[in-house]
Amino acid sequence: MFNLATKKIPQNMDLIGSFKRWKNIILQLKQMDTRLRFIEINLENLFHEKYLSASDPKLTYRNELRSKEYRVHSQNGEDGLMLYIFSQIGVTNRKFIEFGIGDGTECIAANLLLNFGWSGLMIEGSKTYAEHAKKYYGTHPKMQGNLKILNKFITKENINSLFKEGGIEGEIDLLSIDIDGNDYWVWKAIDVVSPRVVIIEYNATFGKDKALTVEYDPSFMRLEKHKSGYYYGLSLKAAEKLGKEKGYRLIGCDSEGVNAIFVRNDINLGNLKSVTSEEAYYEMKVRTDVCSLSEQYNLIKHLPIVEV
Repeated sequence: MFNLATKKIPQNMDLIGSFKRWKNIILQLKQMDTRLRFIEINLENLFHEKYLSASDPKLTYRNELRSKEYRVHSQNGEDGLMLYIFSQIGVTNRKFIEFGIGDGTECIAANLLLNFGWSGLMIEGSKTYAEHAKKYYGTHPKMQGNLKILNKFITKENINSLFKEGGIEGEIDLLSIDIDGNDYWVWKAIDVVSPRVVIIEYNATFGKDKALTVEYDPSFMRLEKHKSGYYYGLSLKAAEKLGKEKGYRLIGCDSEGVNAIFVRNDINLGNLKSVTSEEAYYEMKVRTDVCSLSEQYNLIKHLPIVEV
């Protein structure tokens, strides 16, 4: 005979296991849906680039830049934007620094590193993510160039020493900043490298009209600050203002409303153009699909926000 009292444990375990399996399936389906959406965008942009760009006299700079977006290893269309930008301004030493890389599989420098022979430094605060990135790049069949990965939590106080620890100082081609927190304060503190191109995540929830950032906290953790995840980083206008102070021009943003791209003032832009934050701004699509910009901001407006 079966003991009904003892059957509850495996039944509960089966339910938990089933829930976890379905959760993983749903996550995989979401990832596949995102991948398919960007494949469609890639194909659309390839078609536009080949057949429409040259014959469309009304094509704006904003839309032309958008047509250069392709996704290989980046989160959105930044892979295509990076290749286009460096096709216009040229490259020097093909060195990069990227920090806030997550698990390393979706980041700005990955395509340049794996497929174009770049070398550089990646920094990630999470030990789990950093170890995954080391394994991913250490065994990748397309791996070229040299890469160092540091597992360090970044602050404005340690950022320059981390670059030195990673063996990079002076001029580099690319700096990518994405730490979902003190991005403004960390970029402001950087002085041991001189990137030709800077790409930095901006917080579209702050809107396009004001130069805003979060209050500096060396132990900043995005979801601990607010469960919405909307309180972090800096507005696009704050990025534009800081860029000017550091000798950079804003040349555009990716159309998903995530990253802003800057080129150093002493570099010939080619067909690129300097634009204002108002001209370059995109709302973040994945958020505005859920709630309006004003609804997003209302959730976090009570938190410490600094106008710079």
